[in-house]
Amino acid sequence: MKYQIDFEQEEDGRWIAEIEDLPGVMAYGSTKTDAESNVEAMALRVIADRIEREHTTMSQVQFAVA
Repeated sequence: MKYQIDFEQEEDGRWIAEIEDLPGVMAYGSTKTDAESNVEAMALRVIADRIEREHTTMSQVQFAVA
């Protein structure tokens, strides 16, 4: 599965990264790279939880930067 990461920079300089296909998966970072890393880690936790709860498998996870 491929997930797109969207970015926005706040007025205070922080970056927000969000994956709209995974509701609630949004993370801040002091740099765009930090925000990207944080949101990918959160997304992997959400995906792992879904796999565990639904007893399914996922062969591949990809992230695309928008």
